[in-house]
Amino acid sequence: MEEDRGFFRYKVQKGDTIYKIVNEFGGTVEQVMTANPDIQIYNLKVGEKIIIPTGSVINTTTNYSSQVLANDLKNLKILYPFLQIGEIGKSVLNKPINLIKIGIGKKEIFYNASFHANEWITTPVLMKFIEDYARAFVNNQNIFGYNAKSLYYDSTLYLVPMVNPDGVDLVTESISNVDNAYQKAQEIANNFPSIPFPSGWKANINGIDLNLQYPAGWEESKKIKFAQGYTIPAPRDYVGEAPLTAQESLAVYNFTLQHNFRLILAYHTQGEVIYWKFQNFNPPMAEQIANKFSKVSGYELAETPYNSSFAGYKDWFIQTYNKPGYTIEAGLGDNPLPLDQFETIYAQNIGILVLGLTL
Repeated sequence: MEEDRGFFRYKVQKGDTIYKIVNEFGGTVEQVMTANPDIQIYNLKVGEKIIIPTGSVINTTTNYSSQVLANDLKNLKILYPFLQIGEIGKSVLNKPINLIKIGIGKKEIFYNASFHANEWITTPVLMKFIEDYARAFVNNQNIFGYNAKSLYYDSTLYLVPMVNPDGVDLVTESISNVDNAYQKAQEIANNFPSIPFPSGWKANINGIDLNLQYPAGWEESKKIKFAQGYTIPAPRDYVGEAPLTAQESLAVYNFTLQHNFRLILAYHTQGEVIYWKFQNFNPPMAEQIANKFSKVSGYELAETPYNSSFAGYKDWFIQTYNKPGYTIEAGLGDNPLPLDQFETIYAQNIGILVLGLTL
């Protein structure tokens, strides 16, 4: 047997049936059928190899990185071939900005995470959700009280779990040192000695804050951040020379323009609050939806602090489309949040993630 995370490859033995294998190793017949679309599950042949699901692909007890993400996507695709895996662009260090698509419904929804490097715990939150959703779909089960098959046929979810792969790798100290990337980041950080390195790093690898790159009050954001001393590339809060000059932010921008999203969620940490407004824009149903999110999560609705209320992705989405957009600030404490908060964060947010598909 060749083991892999979430499954292993089993060589069929004499006398094996699908029911015998499932009873011995776990999973369900439906999961085995899904993972082995080219095999006659009810007419197994001795010696052929089949994929046997054994548990979770997503490991929520270890630091995440772009390589962990790549491995998880590969394994999820093996178990759930109906997932569409792609990318919306590349990072500065030429890493894919990965995309997952699930569902075939007319309603298009978009979730993203890890715009900010030291908020990387949001990536496994979205990855665990996509795995739980896919598993529930295959087994015709409910997820947070909603039938997964109904969600799948009613909505199409696009998910970018790691907008900032270079920054995440820097913070989790798993960066591949292409073109002396680590040393260059450290040189940027040396100009801001009060920010711990690398744990205080939010920006992309070039020192641009990806969530201050959108044409929604960008000039005002520039005034604020320059007044705070962020006038050059920095571990955080540098707005860049102009909007959309960071390729990661531009990739999300262009991807959004290609779709007709009725709702977006941008996952950040921390504070256990939901930011749902941008200036005087008040999209239809935005407050009602925000109240539903608050009820299922326990998170408070909040006004974005003025100094942080411009040039974010959520801000631009609301301004451009006049549709509901939300920044979810998950967890409590100092970034990066410890993984021992993961289960609490996930339990708080599973309702938001499911409800977002139903509205």
